[in-house]
Amino acid sequence: MVYAVVRAGGRQEKVEVGTIVVLDRQAAKIGDKIELPAVLLVDGDAVTTDADKLSKVTVTAEVLGEERGPKIVIQKFKNKTGYKKRQGHRQDLTRVKVTGIK
Repeated sequence: MVYAVVRAGGRQEKVEVGTIVVLDRQAAKIGDKIELPAVLLVDGDAVTTDADKLSKVTVTAEVLGEERGPKIVIQKFKNKTGYKKRQGHRQDLTRVKVTGIK
């Protein structure tokens, strides 16, 4: 079983070939191929964490589409001052499918 841990948008995701992952917005169009930097590679019993060896590892993924995350509401309130503020946010996301780990 081969899998890798890749860095994607400030987070790390465990991926295998065929895994569909939702990442922060990537600057790529639907159908484009992107490469994700590997942080860890597990190939059977061999675990690779050396940066020199990981620089030769390529994790390729295909962009399936763009979407938006769930809406979160940020509310601020200060007692006795009349101050209240409400703000919403939806994160831009990209759905990708891992096509290869080499």
